[in-house]
Amino acid sequence: MQDLLIDPLLAVVIIIVTILLIFILSGIKVLAEYERAVIFRLGRALPGVKGPGIIYVIPIIDRMVKVDLREHFFDVPPQRCITKDNAPVDIDVLIYYKVINARDSVIKVRNFRDAAIGIAQTTLRSVIGDMVLDDVLAKREYINQILREKLDEVTARWGVKITLVEIREITPPIKVTEAMIKQMESERIRRAMITEANGKRESAIKVAEGEKQAAILRAEGERQAAILKAEGERQAMILRSEGFAMALERIFNVARRLDQKTMALQYLETLKTLGSSPATKYVFPVEFLSLMAPLREFLQSVTATTSKSAKSSGG
Repeated sequence: MQDLLIDPLLAVVIIIVTILLIFILSGIKVLAEYERAVIFRLGRALPGVKGPGIIYVIPIIDRMVKVDLREHFFDVPPQRCITKDNAPVDIDVLIYYKVINARDSVIKVRNFRDAAIGIAQTTLRSVIGDMVLDDVLAKREYINQILREKLDEVTARWGVKITLVEIREITPPIKVTEAMIKQMESERIRRAMITEANGKRESAIKVAEGEKQAAILRAEGERQAAILKAEGERQAMILRSEGFAMALERIFNVARRLDQKTMALQYLETLKTLGSSPATKYVFPVEFLSLMAPLREFLQSVTATTSKSAKSSGG
């Protein structure tokens, strides 16, 4: 009878111990390296955060809220914004954020992601409203920087850091897009015309420079040719003069060795040539008469010698 009474008591004790162990062990939590836990005990947040690793949460008394410290992003739905020059544009923005204070991100804001999206929408409209359409299309980096700074000022009190803001797409109205395309085509045509005009101008300059260089080279060639021709003529004249001088010198040397008899014989040879000429009028130089005197003397001496020889032979 006692064994029957002990067995139910033991079973109850075992059940109670098991329930207590399960209750105690249920408070053991494991947090990853990028996770932190904010503990609420009876509704009040405990100072600091727990994790990473193994932490203990008292069941029923404590409530744990896990916070991810990794960098995340959210997409702001496309917003219709009005620029300073009253042009509507649709802008799609990506916002990257990171929790730097897990306790503030849980306690100071109910849902910081939704709150950040709302602030991003209003801030984006405010920034775009202060800019004209051309600046909105051309200054994406400036808009990104302004949005990041303004959002970061608000989210800093929630323990959230806005790390990056990127405009994914800007869609202007269709008419504005068509006007931009026409403007772009006109700009390209203008640039093409300018490029063609610059090409023609440079080509004309190159041609002119080439002609100038060719003219300079031709003039230089003609000058060198004239110089060489003049130099050649001068050398030829010098050579002719030297040849004429040498001929005169030789004539003079030969004439110096001639005597009166040789000259007379030359004149007689000349008279012979004149005699064979059909001309009826002759011109004799004055020197011819002076040369006749030696010839006459020569003939007289020959005649005298002949007469002496005849007398001596007769006697």
